[in-house]
Amino acid sequence: MEPLAEVPLFEMDEEEDVLSMKSTGGCAYAAGALAPPAGVHSDPFVYMNFMKSHCCYDAMPTSSKLVIFDTTLQVKKAFFALVANGVRAAPLWDNTLKCFVGMLTITDFINILHRYYKSPLVQIYELEEHKIETWREIYLQYSTNRLISITPDCSLFDAIYSLLKNKIHRLPVIDPASGNVLHILTHKRILKFLHIFRAKIPKPAFLQKRINEVAIGTFRQIATVQESASVFDALTIFVERRVSALPVVSERGKVVALYSRFDVINLAAQKNYNNLNMTMREAVSSRACCMEGVLKCYPHETLETIIDRIAKAEVHRLVLVDAGDVVRGIVSLSDLLQALVLTPAGIDALCS
Repeated sequence: MEPLAEVPLFEMDEEEDVLSMKSTGGCAYAAGALAPPAGVHSDPFVYMNFMKSHCCYDAMPTSSKLVIFDTTLQVKKAFFALVANGVRAAPLWDNTLKCFVGMLTITDFINILHRYYKSPLVQIYELEEHKIETWREIYLQYSTNRLISITPDCSLFDAIYSLLKNKIHRLPVIDPASGNVLHILTHKRILKFLHIFRAKIPKPAFLQKRINEVAIGTFRQIATVQESASVFDALTIFVERRVSALPVVSERGKVVALYSRFDVINLAAQKNYNNLNMTMREAVSSRACCMEGVLKCYPHETLETIIDRIAKAEVHRLVLVDAGDVVRGIVSLSDLLQALVLTPAGIDALCS
């Protein structure tokens, strides 16, 4: 299949008729891929077609919490507000420009801690005193931090492509008429939406294949952290490897915990962010009980079993282990959505 121009729908001209594209099954990424080639069974295209036939608005809950920050808010207060409201990201409003200019996420908290931490005896001035706009000015020198968004009428297929292509975990759904953020769409929400309708969708035969047969996930150069390592070591891995979670392993390589980016925000809740020399063992034992633990999967388990487990537990990934609980891979929501939805369309957003 000829690779097509990868032009995200959220960047198209406002006059473009998104609804007409969706209603005819068109897609800016894989035109003509809606119907399988002659002689090919439609099995692999079931989930791709489902996502193309539903728009972002369909997956939005009837009610949800949305927190928005003004860019003049202090960084420290913003992260405390994330913790207090139980959310992981917030759109940023620039009152001068009168528009949304980006997102503040846990990744920003990690980058600030990793960049400015010196020792437990030295206060992180940048976290204590900087405003969000100040941090953005510094960060934008090293990164293109534009706001990536989508409209409610765009298909879930387009939303998945945007999430995976841009390597983001949160996609604001913005009303093009008012400019208001309606919802923050995530991998988890999309998979949950698919899981709700699973009984009404034909079940593809490939769901019965074992995970070691379909090779969905990461199985090489798996990022892990020793339980004797420091929290700062974990932050370094988060920044350098750009992973969203780290299996915490013992000296023998057995997984004993999972430390995710969301766990890092717990440092703000407990005001421990000035002591990043603590070990991972201490950090894991001190975190709140509501944090997700280690949910595992095994090479002999089927893809259907793994999808059900990750959807019901509402987690972002499973750690693939062998009989001795040694880490052999990671199966994430990104891996599943790529395999179920984008791969049948001839698109590999994870490797692009």
